Amino acid sequence: MSNGVPRRVAIALALCGFGLMPMAWAADTALPPAPDAAASDPAGLGWMTGAPPPPERIVRFDDGSYWRFPALRWSVSHLRELMPTVNVSRGLGAPVPLPRAQRTDIDALRFMPIGATQPMTWVQSLAANYTDGIVVLHRGRIVYERYLGALKDDGQHAAMSVTKSVIGTLGAMLVAEGRLDAGKRVADYVPELAQSAFGNATVRQVLDMTTGLKYSEDYADPDAEVWMHAQAGNPLPKPKDYTGPRNYYESLQAIQPQGEHGAAFGYKTVNTDALGWVIARVTGRSVAALLSERIWRRLGAEQDAYFTVDSIGTPFAGGGLNTGLRDLARFGEMLRNAGMLNGQQIMPKAVVDDIRRGGDKAAFAKAGYPLLNGGSYRDMWWVTHNEHGAYMARGVHGQRIYIDPKAEMVIVRYASNPVASNAANDPTTIPAFHALAKYLLAKPR
Repeated sequence: MSNGVPRRVAIALALCGFGLMPMAWAADTALPPAPDAAASDPAGLGWMTGAPPPPERIVRFDDGSYWRFPALRWSVSHLRELMPTVNVSRGLGAPVPLPRAQRTDIDALRFMPIGATQPMTWVQSLAANYTDGIVVLHRGRIVYERYLGALKDDGQHAAMSVTKSVIGTLGAMLVAEGRLDAGKRVADYVPELAQSAFGNATVRQVLDMTTGLKYSEDYADPDAEVWMHAQAGNPLPKPKDYTGPRNYYESLQAIQPQGEHGAAFGYKTVNTDALGWVIARVTGRSVAALLSERIWRRLGAEQDAYFTVDSIGTPFAGGGLNTGLRDLARFGEMLRNAGMLNGQQIMPKAVVDDIRRGGDKAAFAKAGYPLLNGGSYRDMWWVTHNEHGAYMARGVHGQRIYIDPKAEMVIVRYASNPVASNAANDPTTIPAFHALAKYLLAKPR
């Protein structure tokens, strides 16, 4: 890789941010079939166990080994041990427990995966998608909760591009409160971006990822802009001959225009990092600090969350959030309840209404997501427009928040699928989640 940045490290940093990967990723990194969930179980393989661990069971950030499968299955639940981070405090108040009404009938639920000829059960889908943890809330009560892999109920897991939806929610809150004008140009808030592609884009175009950017996420192309952004965000010391951007701020200023703003949806992680800069400039708080102040301290969360950061401590808004499973479910439940949780209005109802309405379907269709036909993208949320009005946050390797308003259901899943692209798990995930929603509607308790 150019400028001496290890390719595997840059790949891993970039992968932390993306909710859907281009096909070039698969072509660029063709590998033999991965071991299944049981054979790759990090507890059974003993990663990082011992004092010190055996050499063949050590994972490191600096050589990219932490993102090689199956070590990945350990790393996603232990990033704070490998990378610099910044805390998202839950505050000092007592946690507010989620009520429980756990059910034993969900594991046997059967559904038909997309493109399959044989049905699958819910419990079979957990292994098929390398699930590390999953929780289902129905009418605010935990009806299902499982932990596998390296994740425990008191642990934290990488949310990856689910982070984007959290940051998008913060941005939508500021718009609803009148602190951000979605029609204004990004350069009106961050003059440093005036000469970049973001300068004359509106905040709305950034929120909905309809910006015209010369920014490729084609991993087969060594000159793709994704590598520049990954290099910039790498917190390791740069080589003496390195001449590129050295942090996320500098990387964003180097993004050049291509195409027309507002013409089409284009999923690009740099949009969220640009929004993070706008949020920080408007509020005087980093996205980590603002998330703590406005949401995390008010959720009744059990644990602090945290963000990975670049070399100057900038939170990775595009994909750096790590949380406990139940706390992310609290976040989803707040949205399901129109911004309210624990008897308090945490965010304006208008925020949730705006997300649920969705974005420009025609602009979304141009991006070509065959398994998400009829969908749209709004405030950095994926909106299905299905008969239940479901919307979701998505991250590579299987991360998900899934909110089904009609079924009064929230699902949060953390996973460590060996395939980054959601195209690998969507054929199972989409029908499984919808089948559970219909089941809970038909058989509530």
